[in-house]
Amino acid sequence: MQVRADRVSLEGHHGTLLPPTSLTLGEGDLAIVHGEPGVGVTAFGLALAGRLKPTTGTVHAEGVDAPLTELVAVVDAPGVSEPDDALPLRVVAGEELALAHRPAGKEDVARWLAAHDAAPFAGTRFENLAPALRTRLLTELAAERKGVRVLVLDTPDRHTSDVESWAALAREHAERGLAVIVLTATTPLSALPFTPARIGAAEQPAPQHCALPAAPEPTEELAESTDGAPE
Repeated sequence: MQVRADRVSLEGHHGTLLPPTSLTLGEGDLAIVHGEPGVGVTAFGLALAGRLKPTTGTVHAEGVDAPLTELVAVVDAPGVSEPDDALPLRVVAGEELALAHRPAGKEDVARWLAAHDAAPFAGTRFENLAPALRTRLLTELAAERKGVRVLVLDTPDRHTSDVESWAALAREHAERGLAVIVLTATTPLSALPFTPARIGAAEQPAPQHCALPAAPEPTEELAESTDGAPE
Protein backbone atom coordinates (compact mmCIF):
# COMPACT_ATOMS: atom_id res chain seq x y z
CA MET A 1 0.00 0.00 0.00
CA GLN A 2 1.24 3.47 -0.92
CA VAL A 3 -0.25 6.90 -0.37
CA ARG A 4 0.60 9.47 -3.03
CA ALA A 5 -0.06 13.19 -2.77
CA ASP A 6 0.67 14.86 -6.10
CA ARG A 7 1.04 18.66 -6.04
CA VAL A 8 -1.81 19.07 -3.58
CA SER A 9 -2.87 22.66 -2.88
CA LEU A 10 -5.68 24.27 -0.90
CA GLU A 11 -7.14 27.73 -1.23
CA GLY A 12 -9.11 29.37 1.57
CA HIS A 13 -11.40 32.38 1.71
CA HIS A 14 -8.48 34.68 2.48
CA GLY A 15 -5.73 33.15 0.38
CA THR A 16 -3.60 30.06 0.02
CA LEU A 17 -3.75 27.56 2.89
CA LEU A 18 -1.40 25.05 1.30
CA PRO A 19 0.93 25.63 -1.66
CA PRO A 20 1.37 22.68 -4.06
CA THR A 21 2.99 19.86 -2.07
CA SER A 22 3.82 16.26 -2.98
CA LEU A 23 4.62 13.23 -0.84
CA THR A 24 4.78 9.47 -1.38
CA LEU A 25 5.21 6.81 1.27
CA GLY A 26 4.22 3.22 1.92
CA GLU A 27 3.69 0.90 4.84
CA GLY A 28 6.64 0.83 7.20
CA ASP A 29 7.82 4.27 6.02
CA LEU A 30 8.38 7.32 8.20
CA ALA A 31 8.26 10.81 6.72
CA ILE A 32 8.71 14.14 8.46
CA VAL A 33 7.04 17.12 6.79
CA HIS A 34 8.12 20.62 7.80
CA GLY A 35 6.27 23.86 7.20
CA GLU A 36 5.83 27.30 8.69
CA PRO A 37 3.64 27.55 11.82
CA GLY A 38 0.02 28.03 10.84
CA VAL A 39 -2.75 26.17 9.10
CA GLY A 40 -0.71 24.89 6.14
CA VAL A 41 0.76 21.80 7.76
CA THR A 42 -2.57 20.77 9.27
CA ALA A 43 -4.30 21.38 5.94
CA PHE A 44 -1.84 18.99 4.30
CA GLY A 45 -2.55 16.34 6.92
CA LEU A 46 -6.31 16.69 6.45
CA ALA A 47 -5.90 16.45 2.67
CA LEU A 48 -3.88 13.25 3.09
CA ALA A 49 -6.72 11.85 5.19
CA GLY A 50 -9.37 12.74 2.65
CA ARG A 51 -10.97 15.23 5.02
CA LEU A 52 -10.25 18.25 2.84
CA LYS A 53 -10.71 18.23 -0.93
CA PRO A 54 -7.64 19.68 -2.66
CA THR A 55 -8.11 22.75 -4.83
CA THR A 56 -5.53 21.28 -7.19
CA GLY A 57 -3.65 18.00 -7.25
CA THR A 58 -4.68 14.56 -6.04
CA VAL A 59 -4.27 12.23 -3.08
CA HIS A 60 -4.83 8.54 -3.55
CA ALA A 61 -3.91 5.20 -2.03
CA GLU A 62 -2.53 2.44 -4.22
CA GLY A 63 -2.93 -1.26 -3.49
CA VAL A 64 -6.00 -0.94 -1.28
CA ASP A 65 -9.70 -0.34 -1.91
CA ALA A 66 -10.61 1.50 1.30
CA PRO A 67 -11.17 5.28 1.22
CA LEU A 68 -8.57 7.61 2.67
CA THR A 69 -10.92 8.55 5.50
CA GLU A 70 -10.68 4.97 6.78
CA LEU A 71 -7.00 4.41 6.03
CA VAL A 72 -5.55 7.60 7.50
CA ALA A 73 -5.87 8.84 11.08
CA VAL A 74 -4.85 12.41 11.90
CA VAL A 75 -3.59 12.61 15.48
CA ASP A 76 -4.07 15.73 17.64
CA ALA A 77 -4.78 18.19 14.83
CA PRO A 78 -5.26 21.71 16.28
CA GLY A 79 -8.92 22.67 16.22
CA VAL A 80 -9.88 19.41 14.51
CA SER A 81 -9.00 16.22 16.38
CA GLU A 82 -7.21 17.56 19.46
CA PRO A 83 -9.09 16.74 22.68
CA ASP A 84 -10.75 19.33 24.88
CA ASP A 85 -8.10 20.42 27.38
CA ALA A 86 -10.57 20.39 30.27
CA LEU A 87 -11.54 16.72 29.88
CA PRO A 88 -9.92 14.07 32.07
CA LEU A 89 -7.82 11.46 30.32
CA ARG A 90 -10.34 8.66 31.01
CA VAL A 91 -13.03 10.56 29.10
CA VAL A 92 -10.74 11.26 26.14
CA ALA A 93 -9.63 7.62 26.06
CA GLY A 94 -13.24 6.44 26.17
CA GLU A 95 -14.21 8.70 23.28
CA GLU A 96 -11.25 7.52 21.20
CA LEU A 97 -11.95 3.85 21.93
CA ALA A 98 -15.58 4.33 20.93
CA LEU A 99 -14.41 6.01 17.71
CA ALA A 100 -12.26 2.95 17.07
CA HIS A 101 -15.31 0.71 17.65
CA ARG A 102 -13.58 -0.81 20.68
CA PRO A 103 -15.22 -1.56 24.04
CA ALA A 104 -15.39 1.82 25.78
CA GLY A 105 -17.13 1.26 29.09
CA LYS A 106 -15.66 2.45 32.39
CA GLU A 107 -13.86 -0.85 33.05
CA ASP A 108 -12.70 -1.11 29.43
CA VAL A 109 -11.11 2.33 29.63
CA ALA A 110 -9.46 1.48 32.95
CA ARG A 111 -7.99 -1.71 31.47
CA TRP A 112 -6.73 0.13 28.40
CA LEU A 113 -5.05 2.83 30.47
CA ALA A 114 -3.46 0.24 32.74
CA ALA A 115 -2.16 -1.72 29.74
CA HIS A 116 -0.57 1.48 28.43
CA ASP A 117 1.03 2.56 31.72
CA ALA A 118 -1.35 5.47 32.15
CA ALA A 119 -3.72 4.35 34.93
CA PRO A 120 -2.39 6.89 37.47
CA PHE A 121 -3.38 9.72 35.11
CA ALA A 122 -6.99 8.64 34.47
CA GLY A 123 -8.44 11.66 36.26
CA THR A 124 -5.84 14.18 35.04
CA ARG A 125 -7.09 17.02 32.88
CA PHE A 126 -5.79 16.50 29.38
CA GLU A 127 -4.01 19.84 29.30
CA ASN A 128 -1.93 18.76 32.30
CA LEU A 129 -0.53 15.57 30.79
CA ALA A 130 3.16 15.53 29.99
CA PRO A 131 3.62 16.19 26.24
CA ALA A 132 5.28 12.83 25.56
CA LEU A 133 2.46 10.95 27.33
CA ARG A 134 -0.21 12.98 25.52
CA THR A 135 1.24 12.24 22.09
CA ARG A 136 1.93 8.58 22.86
CA LEU A 137 -1.59 7.85 24.10
CA LEU A 138 -3.35 9.69 21.27
CA THR A 139 -1.15 7.94 18.71
CA GLU A 140 -1.76 4.50 20.19
CA LEU A 141 -5.51 5.13 20.34
CA ALA A 142 -5.54 6.21 16.69
CA ALA A 143 -3.51 3.14 15.68
CA GLU A 144 -6.23 0.92 17.17
CA ARG A 145 -8.90 2.16 14.78
CA LYS A 146 -10.07 -0.55 12.45
CA GLY A 147 -8.53 -0.28 8.99
CA VAL A 148 -6.02 2.46 9.84
CA ARG A 149 -2.73 1.98 8.02
CA VAL A 150 -1.44 5.56 7.97
CA LEU A 151 -0.85 7.82 10.99
CA VAL A 152 -0.41 11.57 10.67
CA LEU A 153 0.98 13.13 13.85
CA ASP A 154 0.05 16.79 13.67
CA THR A 155 2.76 19.08 15.06
CA PRO A 156 3.71 17.22 18.24
CA ASP A 157 6.53 19.76 18.42
CA ARG A 158 4.01 22.43 19.43
CA HIS A 159 3.86 20.74 22.85
CA THR A 160 7.56 20.06 23.44
CA SER A 161 11.07 20.81 22.24
CA ASP A 162 12.08 17.19 22.96
CA VAL A 163 12.29 15.92 19.39
CA GLU A 164 13.24 12.37 20.32
CA SER A 165 10.06 11.91 22.38
CA TRP A 166 7.88 12.03 19.27
CA ALA A 167 10.48 10.81 16.76
CA ALA A 168 10.99 7.54 18.66
CA LEU A 169 7.23 7.05 18.92
CA ALA A 170 6.75 7.62 15.19
CA ARG A 171 9.61 5.25 14.37
CA GLU A 172 8.11 2.57 16.62
CA HIS A 173 4.79 2.62 14.76
CA ALA A 174 6.55 2.58 11.39
CA GLU A 175 8.54 -0.45 12.54
CA ARG A 176 5.21 -2.17 13.15
CA GLY A 177 4.35 -1.64 9.49
CA LEU A 178 2.23 1.50 9.53
CA ALA A 179 3.00 4.45 7.27
CA VAL A 180 3.74 7.38 9.59
CA ILE A 181 3.91 11.08 8.77
CA VAL A 182 4.95 13.66 11.36
CA LEU A 183 4.01 17.25 10.61
CA THR A 184 6.38 19.77 12.21
CA ALA A 185 6.43 23.55 12.35
CA THR A 186 8.40 24.88 15.31
CA THR A 187 11.40 22.52 15.40
CA PRO A 188 14.49 23.96 13.66
CA LEU A 189 15.41 21.98 10.56
CA SER A 190 18.83 21.25 12.04
CA ALA A 191 17.20 19.53 15.04
CA LEU A 192 15.08 17.10 13.02
CA PRO A 193 16.36 13.50 12.96
CA PHE A 194 16.62 13.39 9.17
CA THR A 195 15.95 15.58 6.13
CA PRO A 196 12.24 16.42 6.03
CA ALA A 197 9.85 16.87 3.17
CA ARG A 198 8.83 20.51 2.84
CA ILE A 199 5.44 22.12 2.54
CA GLY A 200 5.31 23.76 -0.89
CA ALA A 201 7.75 21.34 -2.57
CA ALA A 202 7.09 18.81 -5.32
CA GLU A 203 10.47 17.06 -5.17
CA GLN A 204 10.89 15.48 -1.75
CA PRO A 205 13.51 13.30 -0.05
CA ALA A 206 12.61 9.63 0.26
CA PRO A 207 11.00 8.65 3.55
CA GLN A 208 12.87 6.39 5.94
CA HIS A 209 11.84 2.75 5.73
CA CYS A 210 11.60 1.43 9.28
CA ALA A 211 9.58 -1.79 9.07
CA LEU A 212 11.44 -4.61 10.72
CA PRO A 213 12.18 -7.57 8.43
CA ALA A 214 9.95 -10.59 8.88
CA ALA A 215 11.46 -13.59 10.62
CA PRO A 216 12.74 -16.06 8.01
CA GLU A 217 10.77 -19.23 7.40
CA PRO A 218 12.54 -22.30 8.81
CA THR A 219 14.39 -24.19 6.10
CA GLU A 220 13.58 -27.82 5.40
CA GLU A 221 16.95 -28.91 6.81
CA LEU A 222 16.40 -26.92 9.99
CA ALA A 223 12.90 -28.33 10.40
CA GLU A 224 14.21 -31.89 9.98
CA SER A 225 17.06 -31.37 12.45
CA THR A 226 14.61 -29.87 14.97
CA ASP A 227 12.22 -32.78 14.57
CA GLY A 228 15.04 -35.23 15.29
CA ALA A 229 16.44 -33.34 18.28
CA PRO A 230 16.23 -35.13 21.64
CA GLU A 231 13.66 -33.77 24.09
